[in-house]
Amino acid sequence: MFRRRTRGAALVAAATAVLAAAAPVDAAAAPRTVVLATGLDRPVEVVTDRWGVPHVYAASAADAYLAQGFAVAADRLFQLDLGRRRGLGTLAEVLGPAHAERDRAARLFLYRGDMAREWAAYGPEAKTAATRFAAGINAYIDWVERNPAALPPEFGLLGHRPARWSAEDVVRIRTHALTQNLSSEVTRARVACAAGVRADRVRLRLQPEHDLAVPDGFDPCSLPADVLATYELATGSVAFTGTGVTALPAAPASAEGSNNWAIGPGRTTTGRPILANDPHRTLGSPSTRYLTHLSAPGLDVIGAGDPAAPGIAAGHNGTAAFGLTVFPVDQEDLYVYQLDPADPTRYRYGDGWERMRTTTERIAVRGEAPRDVELSFTRHGPVIRVDAAEGVAYAVRTAWLEPGTAGYLGSLRLLRAGGYAEFVEQARAWGAPAENLVYADTAGDIGMVSVGLAPKRVGYDGLLPVPGDGRYEWNGFVDGAALPQTANPPQGFVASANQYNLPEGYPVEGLSYEWNNPSRYERIVEVLGGKRKSSVADSVALQSDRLSIPARRLTAVLAGLTATDPDAAAALDLLRGWDAVMTEDTAAGALFETWVSRHLGPAFVRAVAPTALPHVLQPDNAVLVSAVEDPVPWFGSTAVRDQLVLATLAAAHRDLATTLGPDRAAWRWGSLQTTTFTHPLSAVRGDTEWNVGSFPRGGAWYTVDASVYHPVTRQQLLGASFRMVLDVGGWDRSRAVNTPGQSGDPRSPHYRDLADRWQAGETVPLLYSRGAVLRNAERVTVLLPGRR
Repeated sequence: MFRRRTRGAALVAAATAVLAAAAPVDAAAAPRTVVLATGLDRPVEVVTDRWGVPHVYAASAADAYLAQGFAVAADRLFQLDLGRRRGLGTLAEVLGPAHAERDRAARLFLYRGDMAREWAAYGPEAKTAATRFAAGINAYIDWVERNPAALPPEFGLLGHRPARWSAEDVVRIRTHALTQNLSSEVTRARVACAAGVRADRVRLRLQPEHDLAVPDGFDPCSLPADVLATYELATGSVAFTGTGVTALPAAPASAEGSNNWAIGPGRTTTGRPILANDPHRTLGSPSTRYLTHLSAPGLDVIGAGDPAAPGIAAGHNGTAAFGLTVFPVDQEDLYVYQLDPADPTRYRYGDGWERMRTTTERIAVRGEAPRDVELSFTRHGPVIRVDAAEGVAYAVRTAWLEPGTAGYLGSLRLLRAGGYAEFVEQARAWGAPAENLVYADTAGDIGMVSVGLAPKRVGYDGLLPVPGDGRYEWNGFVDGAALPQTANPPQGFVASANQYNLPEGYPVEGLSYEWNNPSRYERIVEVLGGKRKSSVADSVALQSDRLSIPARRLTAVLAGLTATDPDAAAALDLLRGWDAVMTEDTAAGALFETWVSRHLGPAFVRAVAPTALPHVLQPDNAVLVSAVEDPVPWFGSTAVRDQLVLATLAAAHRDLATTLGPDRAAWRWGSLQTTTFTHPLSAVRGDTEWNVGSFPRGGAWYTVDASVYHPVTRQQLLGASFRMVLDVGGWDRSRAVNTPGQSGDPRSPHYRDLADRWQAGETVPLLYSRGAVLRNAERVTVLLPGRR
């Protein structure tokens, strides 16, 4: 990445002195570069290993955070710049007028609260960490200005330069983290309008069971079609086309997820705990995670985090290890307001009218004069839609506009945890996104604690939009100490996969009724519980486990069926005896997924809730499987169920014969489902040179090796781009992979070097000890204090 530049004998001498004390012979051959970095107090050494992971050795934590910002920028400068502009609402400044409305939407959701409370929420070093991290990004931008050939090619393609960061940029942007459940509220309202509230149970099972009712004063049929358009602009990723740029809606929250588990020392082959984590996010190039090692007095952490934030969110500190999965707390509500006919800037609240707060902001626009835009807010949050003709406005209340809810920054409190009690105490302040934090330490303790800012709703459940007239309010937030936790359970392991995990009798009202399919969790428990002793390799293998519990359950039902239709009979023949494992080369798996996603699921909706279409194209998989297993409550009789199952099997068999050819021996699931790590500017370039893949892909929506795919194209949309398995106490034996590579620069050797390993379910060492790091050093960068 860096071109070696000599800046005088004094600079070289200083750098040599820094390296001389610690560098062993093994690291002598690694190329060394010296860089001046404004803001450093003392020299810092950054050793990048042969898998692209930077290991930062600094004399203070503050300098380590600066070097982290520098290292991330060296690998991910375009990703950082695009994310910052997207979040702050400054895309139009460099991409033109098509983005002015996108920028306005983003600015509605910036944090605008008290900054002293904001910094305090993340702990005593948060402001310093963010300030130094931003300074590190800026130091790399300074270096690029002196070495213009190093500027990532994306900037040349789009014709702009990276902007400099401030500490406030790290925390004010909120729209990149996962939240629940605004989109689901709106879809539920549309289903209720079309088919009644009970029909929504086909779309999404509520847990625990809950009688849904339409809030008094809300008409489910009243929502305009574009009520969430501004919200989707604010939260959606930026997708480039050959003729411009557009925003894509964010992936459904129910599709985003993760797996994690911790195994106690009594159930491992080494007598040391094991901790595993694989967050599931949108796949692209580069990854949404970045691996870093920060070593300084009082701080020695390694793992993965958000590229745009200091610290790490999943990893270890030499004593304690931690990972995360989404804990799907409902952190959002849509409010509907009656406007004052005499003054539409006022809305009904209680017995009177309350005025919206309105600000004007200027948006710079490339090629045009700046635009002034108005941003309006009610007491509940930003106004996303005004229907003047109907006298109605809509606003979003979201926990992630409260102090302390910048995505994943709560992890700063965890970096020095020295035991489970301390870890839990620090974790309770975590704001967003809500997570299940799994834990293990060198003392042999394991545990899990659920964290996140959870609204306390008064008199309503948060499942549908509500009037904003004061009848439906939040009464503060749930005390973090009251959220679930467990330590050293009798079974010897803990696990989470976004499933319903509230203890029996827990006061769930208002917290959440929407949880992910439990199949991944059930499979993890099945495998871990079935082994007397597990190894690190076993956990690596489990992260790539492709057994589908829904497939196993549905094919068990098929075992008792016969068919006269030749296509249905052929389908039954192919699925009988199948092991339900979704490998790339499975023919039965190709048929099964085609059947469920393209035929059985839609047919089930048409059969039991026809008027819910088109709002429910696919049923909740857990509901579908249960209905097929226990047909009478849903179909009225087993015979009706059998008729639908056989008809859809026949249709799926014909579908696959058309798609893959009549020879069933040639059918492969990997011929249908593929993975491509797409660079955001490939369409602008007009070629696929910067894409990584396409790969044939195994796994499916509900396997531990999760592959959320588009039901029409079968292109994988989400999955575990980052995986980590930690040998707690034997740290150098830990494993990880970040795909397609650590770098986001298409010219880097680490842009795509891990993709083949990821595809094969393989990992690379996650080295921790300085000796192991230096023995595997690829290059060394010495950062020296520059002029302030």
